[in-house]
Amino acid sequence: MRKAMTTLGVAILPVILASPAMAAEDKLDSGDTAWMLTATALVLLMTIPGLALFYGGMVRKTNVLTMVMQSFAICCLSTVLWMVAGYSIAFTDGGALNAFTGGLEKVFLAGMGADSMSGTIPESVFMTFQMTFAIITPALITGAFADRMKFSAMLLFMGIWVLLVYSPVVHWVWGGGFLAEEGVLDFAGGTVVHINAGVAGLVAAIMLGKRRGYGVENMAPHNLVLSLIGASMLWVGWFGFNAGSALAANNGAGMAMAVTQICTAAAALSWLFAEWVVHGKPSVLGIVSGAVGGLVAITPAAGFVDPMGALIMGLIAGVACFWGATSLKRMCGYDDSLDVFGVHGIGGIVGALLTGVFAVEAIGGTPGLLEGNAVQVWKQFEGILATVVYSAVATAIILKVVDLIIGLRVDEETEIEGLDINLHGEVVQ
Repeated sequence: MRKAMTTLGVAILPVILASPAMAAEDKLDSGDTAWMLTATALVLLMTIPGLALFYGGMVRKTNVLTMVMQSFAICCLSTVLWMVAGYSIAFTDGGALNAFTGGLEKVFLAGMGADSMSGTIPESVFMTFQMTFAIITPALITGAFADRMKFSAMLLFMGIWVLLVYSPVVHWVWGGGFLAEEGVLDFAGGTVVHINAGVAGLVAAIMLGKRRGYGVENMAPHNLVLSLIGASMLWVGWFGFNAGSALAANNGAGMAMAVTQICTAAAALSWLFAEWVVHGKPSVLGIVSGAVGGLVAITPAAGFVDPMGALIMGLIAGVACFWGATSLKRMCGYDDSLDVFGVHGIGGIVGALLTGVFAVEAIGGTPGLLEGNAVQVWKQFEGILATVVYSAVATAIILKVVDLIIGLRVDEETEIEGLDINLHGEVVQ
């Protein structure tokens, strides 16, 4: 299943594998299981309420309920779809098509009983842990088209996207697909989650067009306290995201937690000081955005780099994401409402590439550029390119189909008055 002996740095196999401690046979380890139950809860916390609050505070008051509703609804939708088919597509043998997709032998979780094992943890725990990743990835995309997509269109788009984009990319990297065979390193989702979501968000933002009044009206966040609370929950939950991806309570999980903390803090500071120099003032939105950028960047690298590598990655990622969310967006002229591509797309790309630079053989089993393995950077680039191209093309097709069926964008009156009252019949007083 997911991961492939990250302590040895080998490719992922299209079968249910053990934790990094890899025993000869699957045998329950209560310590590993307890940690993975905790990690699963932490990753779910990242979406509800973490991401919901982070995004909810960043939009105008007339659309805050829409944003939190989207995160909550996606949590429910992705849970059901992951159980029905997503898990099977991601983590079973796809036969002749295994390089690109899994099969359907575990549709509706067929064959998964109370005693089914995935290494040293129950398969049910592994499946649910992966489910929380399938929940947060599409939820991240909603920030790119904030204030202007129909709720019905959002649900239809996300449902198709989880099954046809997210689940296959999971298989490529963690389920025995071609990127795993190529040796692409992605410990916890730099390509699978962040580049995938970031590119999809960019495509959605471009296809829907700019918000009415963009560049003219005041679209400042209505409540940055909510955003700071949400970002703080994301930070805490991310330890489940990254350290949990070791799939065991072991040395690898400990190092993943340490480098996650270091990279995140460094990125928050580098964004803060970059903004201070450019705009003259350090902002709350800036420091929390920098922290998220650091979390994104360390995600692919968490099981492969040491603390010094994490520090340098954080310093680079903070500045890169600041540039992506400000200068790049202005140069290209797209309206990525909450900087999904600027933070997750750019942060994911930077993190994936730098994983190939700073990977330490003694930690993850695979050396990077600094240890003489220059080809690893090329492998990382191949993983990035494959994810960008597939996510962009597939997302565009899905959005076009949804637009033809029910339309993507709300009407002008609804957008001006606010989505909360028009789509959900509720407002924040």
